[in-house]
Amino acid sequence: MTTALTQKDQVTLTRRQFLQACLFGGGLAVSGFSLLHWFMGPRLTAQTFIGQAKTYEADLAKLIRQGFQELGITPSEIKGKRILLKPNLVEPHQSLSHINTHPLVVRGAVETFLSMGAGSVVVAEGPGHRHDTLLVLEESGLADVLYEDRIPFQDLNTMEGVIMPNLGGQTSLTSLTFPRIVQEVDWVVSLAKMKTHHWAGATLSMKNFFGVMPGNYYGWPKNVLHHAGIPQSIVDINATLKPHFAIVDGIIGMEGDGPIMGTPAHSGVLVMGRNLPAVDATCCRIMGINPDKIEYLRNADQWLGPIHESLIEQRGEAWKQVYRPFALVPEIPAHQGIRLT
Repeated sequence: MTTALTQKDQVTLTRRQFLQACLFGGGLAVSGFSLLHWFMGPRLTAQTFIGQAKTYEADLAKLIRQGFQELGITPSEIKGKRILLKPNLVEPHQSLSHINTHPLVVRGAVETFLSMGAGSVVVAEGPGHRHDTLLVLEESGLADVLYEDRIPFQDLNTMEGVIMPNLGGQTSLTSLTFPRIVQEVDWVVSLAKMKTHHWAGATLSMKNFFGVMPGNYYGWPKNVLHHAGIPQSIVDINATLKPHFAIVDGIIGMEGDGPIMGTPAHSGVLVMGRNLPAVDATCCRIMGINPDKIEYLRNADQWLGPIHESLIEQRGEAWKQVYRPFALVPEIPAHQGIRLT
């Protein structure tokens, strides 16, 4: 006998589906979501925005404001808020625009938040590969933009930490130490780079928050988190931090052996949204990667957000219109079997 469900996205369980839910649901429950709930519960949905920009010389602030409008973000929501922007700064190479979040994307985000009445905007990062954060800041070209625009910068690697219970439960870590600034702002925003990744398959807005974790506590390149498990740590960090927004720089991304050794991939897009798993799943599809095959996205699905295409309302460009398959390396285990078919 089946039970009629009253939710908007209702489904009817077959006998086999119900038994499968009973058999396997308990194993999934430890990650915050059970298979039985997947069948019977209401679905999480989200919106993402894709905007096209052929080069970094485009009016990126205008494009980001368009995304905000499409996503229902109003000046009244931003007015007076303290905003933390977290770019992806990996290596100090200004001429290699496929490695770091481009400084002009950071400038566009800063201009957007300030034009909408934000009380303050700070850019903050804790690079994982270099101890000298100022060197990375200067050589990436971001220091010039911040100086010209008088935007403050904080080095998260050396900041005093605050301990929070690990709300993800994916790793054996019972608590996570974040820089104290995350408790002093209203919005935490991921300004990520669209890249393939040697260990995670893809690095996007969620993985970008490895750089929030202070190096003084987690080492370089955040080796405590690597030992705990990269996909698991990604979910733990995001479940605990609860970031508010993401903008992914895919104007020029990285394909191949990322996040450092790969080659430029021109997609000409910015992807943004309130829900980070949905944003990252959309980015994966643009890159020709199946988000269901990326472990941290699969673990976050229908817990931290949706990753299935039918549950993500697309604003701006359709992902199929900007589809640009990124090169994968067959010899890298994390790249095997993740191609979108």
